[in-house]
Amino acid sequence: MLVFEQIHDLDLAQTLDCGQCFRWTAQEDGSFHGVAFGKSVTARMEGDRLVLDGADEADRALWHAYFDLDTDYGEIARTLGRLHPVLREAAEYAGGIRLLRQERFETLCTFIISQNNNIPRIKGIVARLCEHFGAPLPGGCFAFPSARDLSRLSAEDLAPLRAGFRARYLIDAAQKVNSGAVDLSLCETVPYETARAELMKITGVGVKVADCTLLFGMHRTEAFPLDVWMKRAMQTLFPGLSPLDFAPYAGVAQQYIFHYSRMHPELFAK
Repeated sequence: MLVFEQIHDLDLAQTLDCGQCFRWTAQEDGSFHGVAFGKSVTARMEGDRLVLDGADEADRALWHAYFDLDTDYGEIARTLGRLHPVLREAAEYAGGIRLLRQERFETLCTFIISQNNNIPRIKGIVARLCEHFGAPLPGGCFAFPSARDLSRLSAEDLAPLRAGFRARYLIDAAQKVNSGAVDLSLCETVPYETARAELMKITGVGVKVADCTLLFGMHRTEAFPLDVWMKRAMQTLFPGLSPLDFAPYAGVAQQYIFHYSRMHPELFAK
């Protein structure tokens, strides 16, 4: 068990069930069980303590980074709140969201799967992908398969996932990442447009999937993924503004707006 003390601005439900990750499941006691970086743990909050059951002390730095515990999200929320009154409301409502620092290839694949999909179905496809092709972990869980392992498969091999057209995109992503034709490490440091273009070399990866991968898998907080829902939220709640107006925390603003909008459909009632 690992314990992190004095943790503020972290709501596990908001963070782990907001659509940025797909391998955490809420438990009846309010905790969340999940797998990240090949580690299976159960996360719970006890006041201002983050407790990770099943985690080893040797992995303290990994989980500290994963939950982005060095970042002062309270200050980010206050900074964003000064930009617009609705954003202040969104930041107050969704202020428990933290941007997870996820594994790059897994994030790429899960957002390829997310295309024209909903969260429960995405989770189901990801779970089947891991069960069929990931290494077994204690407790009946499975790690996310590596690019090398997936690159050896065909789209037909992925038929049990019921991923549809996304299967061939997953294979193309695995082959290009494994061969070095797409360099995920490069995407962390090069200019943003260059990083986006690098990811878009993969068949089926457009602007939105690239932006999600950069934000959730590489912590590029200048990213502001725009789907139909977010475009509507921007037009309705922030007319005249663009994601550039939320720099340098555009990605955090996006999560606040997305969660706030999703939970307040009455804002869009005609």
